[in-house]
Formats: sequence, structure tokens, C-alpha cells
Amino acid sequence: METPGRIALTADALDFTVENVEKALHQLYYDPNIENKNLAQKWLMQAQVSPQAWQFCWALLSPDKVPEIQYFGASALHTKISRYWGDIPAEQYDSLKSQLFSQIACFASGSKIVLTRLCVALASLALNMMPEAWPGAVSEMVRMFQEEGGAVDGRARCLALLELLTVLPEEFQTSRLPQYRKGQVRGALGREWAAVYPLLQQLLRQPDSPDLVKARVLKCLSSWVLLDVPLCESEGLVEDSFAALADPELFDTAVEAIVNAISQPDSQRYVNTLLKLVPQVLQLQEQLREAVQNGDMETCHGICRIAVALGENHSRALLEQVEHWQSFLALVNMIMFCTGIPGHYPVNETTSSLTLTFWYTLQDDIMSFETEKQAVYLQVYRPVYFQLVDVLLHKAQFPSDEEYASWSSDEKEQFRIYRVDISDTLMYVYEMLGAELLSNLYDKLGRLLTNAEQPTSWQHTEALLYGFQSIAETIDVNYSDVIPGLIGLIPRININNVQLADTVMFTIGALAEWLADHPVMLSSVLPLVLQALGNPDLSVSSVSTLKKICRECKYDLPPYATNIVAVSQEVLVKQIHKTSQCMWLMQALGFLLSALPVDEILRNLHSLITPYIQQLEKLSEETPNPSNKLAIIHILGLLSNLFTTLDITKQDDESGESTPPVKSTPPQAGPNPVVVVLQQVFALIQTVLSKWLNDSQVVEAVCAIFEKSVKTLLHDFAPMVSQLSEMLGQMYSTIPQASALDLTRQMVHIFASETEHFPPIKALFELVTSVTLTIFQQGPRDHPDIVDSFMQLQAQALKRKPDLFLSENLDVKAVFHCGVLSLKFPEAPTVKSTCLFFTELLPHCADIPPVAQVVQQDGKLLLLAVLEAIGGQSSRSLMDQFAEVLFSLNKHCFGLLTVWLKEALESPGFPSSRVSAEQKDTFSQQVLRERVNKRRVKDIVKEFTLVCRGLHGTEYAADY
Repeated sequence: METPGRIALTADALDFTVENVEKALHQLYYDPNIENKNLAQKWLMQAQVSPQAWQFCWALLSPDKVPEIQYFGASALHTKISRYWGDIPAEQYDSLKSQLFSQIACFASGSKIVLTRLCVALASLALNMMPEAWPGAVSEMVRMFQEEGGAVDGRARCLALLELLTVLPEEFQTSRLPQYRKGQVRGALGREWAAVYPLLQQLLRQPDSPDLVKARVLKCLSSWVLLDVPLCESEGLVEDSFAALADPELFDTAVEAIVNAISQPDSQRYVNTLLKLVPQVLQLQEQLREAVQNGDMETCHGICRIAVALGENHSRALLEQVEHWQSFLALVNMIMFCTGIPGHYPVNETTSSLTLTFWYTLQDDIMSFETEKQAVYLQVYRPVYFQLVDVLLHKAQFPSDEEYASWSSDEKEQFRIYRVDISDTLMYVYEMLGAELLSNLYDKLGRLLTNAEQPTSWQHTEALLYGFQSIAETIDVNYSDVIPGLIGLIPRININNVQLADTVMFTIGALAEWLADHPVMLSSVLPLVLQALGNPDLSVSSVSTLKKICRECKYDLPPYATNIVAVSQEVLVKQIHKTSQCMWLMQALGFLLSALPVDEILRNLHSLITPYIQQLEKLSEETPNPSNKLAIIHILGLLSNLFTTLDITKQDDESGESTPPVKSTPPQAGPNPVVVVLQQVFALIQTVLSKWLNDSQVVEAVCAIFEKSVKTLLHDFAPMVSQLSEMLGQMYSTIPQASALDLTRQMVHIFASETEHFPPIKALFELVTSVTLTIFQQGPRDHPDIVDSFMQLQAQALKRKPDLFLSENLDVKAVFHCGVLSLKFPEAPTVKSTCLFFTELLPHCADIPPVAQVVQQDGKLLLLAVLEAIGGQSSRSLMDQFAEVLFSLNKHCFGLLTVWLKEALESPGFPSSRVSAEQKDTFSQQVLRERVNKRRVKDIVKEFTLVCRGLHGTEYAADY
């Protein structure tokens, strides 16, 4: 069978001639038709890997060809060497090396892109031959190019050599060498640094070296230090790079080289070298100040990168050099200068953001010392961190209104993200500075707001509040003695600006837990929040703050409830807020109402919901169209969100209190208010559904109301089980939707185990199963969401009420076969849900006869599907799930699995043509041996799938 295939392939390959390659390249670059371009691209990729490439690539490099054609020739060479090294006979290595050297010499004065590709090809050759077949490769390269070379001038030769030396480490980083070879080659390259270093130093120090050559030298240094060349061995060159910073032409490449050298993880071992670098970095301060004065953002950025690279990567090592503490403190202060660099980020400067992670690192290092040592460092660095807080709050200030208005939306968004980063940093710094930081901020704010003589800018006030908010949002400030004072100051703020108002709102929201412990202060901030609710510009901050207060302080809010509901109703009617804020507002009202007596809840619900019910009645009579669809979904969403949080059974305050205050309402007798409302609107919802059954979004919105209610009410939902089950059955029978299955799953989860509710739940489960089986007969590929939800439902049924599988009305065999089919779906979530179904099903072989019967008869089909997936039919990311099914088969059907595995793996080429009979046998034995250790089975499957896919021992396997 093999020979004709080979002949056919060769016959195809005869087309890969120089002429045809040139035609295809012309088509790729110049044909306006995109399809022709794509065809040419595909054909050229095949040409590049064909055996003929060895012939045409040299011809394409001919001096009379245009650079695009020469470039393809050089690329083809690189592809052959880097990816098909095994095809090259060892006796041809030297001639290939000589040809590449001579081509590089020819192109030294030619096209730069072709020269680079040829250098990359030679680099790949060197990496594959090192160290045995080409010892001293780099020394030979240096020697070859230093010899006088005919027509090629010295500078061109020098630049070609530098290009070759630069791409060599880069090619190593991206090479496909096996792991053991990588270690050997890295060692060989490290030893070759001795041949590179003197050359680079000579070229950098030579007075007559042109800037172009020096820039290439610095680029070459950058490339080599990434190979973990010891910092002490590149010290002289790094010092020369500092000298190069004075030359504007070399500045960027010098920064890159210095930062790369300093940032190597290994470099922290060379403390003496690092100590020599600190004064060199400090000497850059003059250049930095000049750059700030001249508005030279690039220079500021570059110098800051160097200072931060040294500080961030080596703070621990430098902190420990106690006798040099002053020079390290000077470096810290230099970085502080960079943090506080004048101007507004990101418009006038982009440097300050680079420094933020340094402050985290320094703090971590100081706090990791043992207590006595830490105390000494804190004496020096606590004042530094207090200064940092001032600097950060200054940087967080908004510009003037006029200036801010001139910023683009992109600049405003970058500034917003920058402020979030500052907020995170302040929160972190609090760990070191503690309560004193809050007192410090409070004193400043107090002075600012009570000083009648000096007019204050809103920006200053806003930044201080922002500092408070940053800390209070995530850190428990309940013990702090300054919060009462802060709450007292808030009403004194002259709020004349949206940004300031937003921050006031968010600060109040951040203090919601504190207010729950100090409810007497609610009266001073709640009016501000309710007033802000009416301002569309404060939509997000005011609604989220009200929601936090209603959640945390609900047992203290009954006196304010009437007012809160009235204001909320007014803003909802006026449609001040966008949809998502309306939903949050409904959640806030749900929390609020939860703490009221039932009759008050019902009264408030009536006034709150009636307008929407009337609107929904009107909409339900209209002919469906896009605008009334949105209105219906909006109203259903409001109800869902209200019912999500309206929970009178929860006697547990969400702020962590184990019992509510005495004044809270005890659980009420009689139906839950949510159930009362749902029963009242049930008929209306059915009417809406009847018109919109084929619209998945409306069906989803209806299901969401009940799903949220069921989740919140749990067993209190019982009175509605029967009618909801009936409605769900009718819905799903008419037009199946995944959301109906998800709601059924919730119902099964909560009510299937209860005797009185079992009949309606059982009937619903059997009905949706039967309808879904029909979908499988008609072709389920178009409904991966339904299949996913169906498998989750079946798994839930097996988990909560396995008796459902004993019913005569349930076709267990058909459900099993649907599962086997679903394992082959391309959608990962569907496959995960199906694997879950099987891991729930297989343990019931022992106690559910229909399950035992189907597994005995058809379990081999399941095993074949699992093996196919492991063999390469499914994504590697799903292998853990398939391993769980295999483990479950082994644990619960050991005797059968032993036979099935043997039969399945006897088939040649199954589950992959890449695995040998021995490898299959080993896999089988390993799996059958593990009936307790699931983790081990996952490892066995991962290993086997790599072999099946031909990836074992490759770089892809390393990421796995």
C-alpha cells in the first residue's frame, strides 16, 4: 500500500521547481485576488518542506533575484535545518556550513532581511551540531568574519557577524531542541561567551566605531544575557552600556541591554557586581532631571526602567548589604522621584506606572525578615512609605476640569486603570503602615475641609477620599477610631463635581460594614446616597452603594424603608438608570424588604411591582416585535433580581453576624411573599410565554425568575412545584430550550428527594428526557447547549435521586447512547458535562438494574469513545475528564473493563497509528492496576495521549 502513496507524493512534488516557486511568490505578493494569494501561500508552505527545497533554495538566493525571492530561499533553508534536521546526512554538515558562510558573506552588503534569515539558518545549524559535531562554533564564526574577505568591506563583514551572533541566542530560545539537548547546548553557548565578549567590548570602546556598529553590539549583548550569562562575566560591557546612554542614538538599545542584564534571575548571585551598578544608576539622576525639565518622556522612561530593574529584581540582596544601606536608600529615593514624576499620567508622562510593583517587592522583602531585623528596616523605610502615600495620592489627582475635558476616551480609560493600580498599591502599603495611615489621611482631610482661609481644590479632597476608599474597600476598618470622624466630615464636603461625588459614594459604600456596626451614623450618609440616585452621572456609584448598605445594614433600615422604596420607585419610573443598574437597584430593594414584617413586605411589593405587572399585561397583548421583546425581558429581569435577594428565611446577617438584632422579624407563618407574588403573576407569565416560546432570550428570562426564586427560597418554593413542573413540561415539549433544562435541574436538586413533590418532578424529568431523546434521533449537533444542559440534568438526577432511573418510562439505554454520542462533540463544556454524567452513572451499576444492564451490554462503546478521545479525537485540555470516566469504569466494572480493553486495543492503528502494541499493553496494565489513585490514572492518560498525538518528549509536552 505504501509505494503508490510515495509515488503520488513525488509526482506532486515535481511541481516544486525554481520557476514555479517564483510564480507562486509573484502571485502571493502581487495578485489582488485574496483566494489566489491564499492558494499560493498554501502551495509555498508545502514547497518549503518538500525534498525539492534543498535544490531550489540555493537557486533562489542567486544575486540576480529580487529580495522577496531570495528571502523565501533563505527561509526554506532555515525551515529544513530547524524542523527536518534528522533528514540531513552527517557527511553533509560541513558542506552545508561552508555554503551558508559564503552566502552570508555575499549578502553582508546586500538585502538586510535576507542576511538575517541566512544568519538564522546558520544559527540553527550551529545549535543542532553543538557541541560534538561543531565544537567552538562561535569562535569559528568570529574567526571566519575577521579574516580579510575579498570584495566585502570590513564594516559590512562586522555587521554581518554581529547579526549572526545576535540571532544565535534568539534562535536557541525558540528552537525545537529536545529538553536534554537544550541543556547541553545552553552549556556550550555559555562557554562560547568568552569568544564573544572581547569582540563586543573592542567594538564598543573603539573611538572610530560608528553608532550603527555600537547599536548592533548592544543588541547582541541584550541577546546573550538572556542566556543567563553570569553578570560578573558581562560586567565590563554593562558598564560600557551605561556610558552609551549619553548618546541619544544608542540610548534605547543601551537601556534594553542594561535592563536585560540586570533582570536575569541568576544575576542576584553576583552581589559585588550589583553593588558596583548602584552608583552608576544613581549617576543617571542628572540626566533624568534634565529629561523631566525638557519634557523628554522617552529618556525618563528608559532611566526609570533601569532604576526599577535594579531595585525590583535585587531589593532583597541589596537590603542585606547593611554597610551599603545609604546607597540603596538613595536608589529607593530615585525610584520615588520616578513614581512622583511631574505631569499627569498618561498624557504628560508614562513613567510612574513602571515603579508600582517595586514598592510591593521592597515591602515584601522588608516584612519577610525576622522580627528584630525587620524593626531596624522599618525605622528607615516607614517614613519612606508615608512619603510614597503622599506621592501616590498626588499622582491620583484628576487634572483641571478644562484639561480633563480635552483628554481622549482612551486616555481617560488609561488614567482610570492607573488609579486602580494606585488603589491596589495603597491597600498593600496599609499592611506595613496600619492604622497610622488612616489617621494620617483623616488629619489631612480634616485640615483641608476645616481651613476656611485656604480655598481647596476638589481634586485634592477627592484624592484623599480615594485613599480612604482604597483601604476600606478590602480591609476591615471596624476597629479604626477615625471612621466616625470621617463620616462626620463627609456632609461638609462641597460636592460640585461628578468625579468627587462618585468617590464620596464609593467611600460610603466601602464603609457599609462599619455602618452595620454603628447604625446611628446611617442618618448622616443615607440622604446623600438617596439624593445621588436621581443623578444619571452617578448611576453606578450611587446604586452600588445603596445595594451595599441594604445588604449589610438591612436590620437597621426599617425606619428608612418607606423613603428608600419611594426614591427607588421614582428613579425607576423616570428611567434614570441603565438596565444593569436597575437590576442592582432591585437587588438592593430585595435585601431591604427581607428585614420587614411580611405584611409590610407584601404592601411594598404591591406598590413596587404593580406598575410593571400592568405594563407586562399590556405587552403580552401586543404582537411580538423587537422593541416590546426588550421591554418584556427588562421587566422579567427586574423581578428576577428582586427575588434573588428577597429572603425572609435568612436570619443570618450577611456581614458575618451569626444572629440578627432582636428587632428583626422572626420567620413568618403562611406562604412566602415571593410565592404570593409569583402565584399572582403566574397566569400572566404563561400568557407571555405562549407568544414568545420560540424566542430563547424571553424563555431564558422567564426561567431566570423561577430559578432565582428557587435558589433563594429553597423549600419555601414548595407550593409552586406542581404548577411550575407542568408549565416547564409544556414549554419544553413545544420548543426545547437549554434554560428550561437548567431550571428542571434546580427543581430536581431541591425537591426530588421529597415524597410529596416526587410525582410532579418525576413526570417532568421523564418528559424532558423523552423530548431530548427525540432531538438526538433528529440530529443533536445544532444544539450543543441543550445536550450540555441535558447531561448536567441526568448527572444531577443520579446524584440526588437515583430512583428516577428505575422508572419504566425512562429509556436508560437510549440516555446511555446519547451520552456516548455527546462525548464526541467538539464543544468542551458539553464533553465535560457528559463525562460528569458517566462518572455519576457508573457507580450505580451495583444498585440500579437498568444501569447495570446497559453498561454490561454497551459499556464497550463507552470505552471505545473514551479511547478515541485519548487517541487524539478530543482536546488535550479534556484528558482529566476522560481519565475520570476510565477510573470509574475500572472501579465499578473491573471484570468487564479487562476484557474490553484487551479487545479494543488489539485493533491495529487504534486509538492512534503512532502507538505500538507494547505501548498499548503498558497503558492497559497501568490503568487496570489503579483502582484507588485517581491522580495516577490522570497522569497515565496524559502520558498516553501525548504518545498517541506524536508529542511525547517535545516542547508541546513540556507545557502540558
